[in-house]
Amino acid sequence: MKSELLYFDRNENQYGPAPACFEALRNAGIAEMSFYSRDFMRKVKSPLSERLAADFGVEEKQVLLGYGGEDLLKQTVHCYLAAGERIMIPSHSWWYYKTIADEVDGVKVEYPIVEGDESYEYDVPEMLRLYDEHRPAVVLISTPNNPTGNVLSREDLLRVAEHMKDTVVVLDQAYWSYADQGNDFIGELNRRFPKLLVIRTFSKYYALAGVRIGFAVLGSALETLERYSARYLGYHRLSEPVAMAALDSVAYYQDVAQKMEEDKEMFLNRLGGFPGFKVFRSWANFILVKIPEDLMAPLKEYLTGKGLIVKFMNEELLHSHMRITLGTQEQNRILADAITTYMQEHNQA
Repeated sequence: MKSELLYFDRNENQYGPAPACFEALRNAGIAEMSFYSRDFMRKVKSPLSERLAADFGVEEKQVLLGYGGEDLLKQTVHCYLAAGERIMIPSHSWWYYKTIADEVDGVKVEYPIVEGDESYEYDVPEMLRLYDEHRPAVVLISTPNNPTGNVLSREDLLRVAEHMKDTVVVLDQAYWSYADQGNDFIGELNRRFPKLLVIRTFSKYYALAGVRIGFAVLGSALETLERYSARYLGYHRLSEPVAMAALDSVAYYQDVAQKMEEDKEMFLNRLGGFPGFKVFRSWANFILVKIPEDLMAPLKEYLTGKGLIVKFMNEELLHSHMRITLGTQEQNRILADAITTYMQEHNQA
């Protein structure tokens, strides 16, 4: 009988959501299944948008809900980028950014993320130079960035946001809670930069990818997106209580995050010693590993044959790298053992 496949390739959270999330689903009744929300009568979107607004210290109208971060990214780009206008995108990042720019015939300007000694880094001076040269309608910034795992520091983020304050800046923070679980910075950004919005999701840290729910905190000058995103019959009445249960389960998620931090160190120590391997520091639930290019195909075949599905990058700028989504601690050790065995059997260790 074929053993079960283990997936390390899609940045999903293998620990699953907190027990309270399942309890929220079990408590769902006819109201959540059959009726529209009446929260509009209170002039708010939902209890979840109210909760998020309170957590971030912003007005409720500045919180948008969506079908995951993907949905909110698409809405934003479709709302603010017209055909022929420029959009700035990180050079090593999620392919989806380019796709949604192409959907509206936008002109993509890539800004560099460069390889450092321990992690990838934003080249902030070059970002600012390209901004001045191209004057884009929209700037997308991903922090932590997928697949490189690096973050833009608060100092650099404030510098960039101040320099680009006249354009729409989208801060994609899908993986943010792995880097910092504090909320205070969002309120500060929201007050200082009216054309900046922050997009987050419940898919990664909260392990609710299947529930498809995300949110954005938008600046006061982004009323067009607020109107564009309005849903007069309410939002998802099943997913919202699940998301709120996740927000209340702080200890559960901190424990999972701690286990992931331990396993990042484990991969760094175990894989980093192999010839030609470089494990980059990551602030997300995955790590990027640079390996000798001639190992890409045989190592992928070996791992796949053992039911271990890892993402081997095949992009113009990342073609000798594998991105490992962290699984549970047991799963991570199975993968590390398999890579070690391969290297030993092929006299690479």
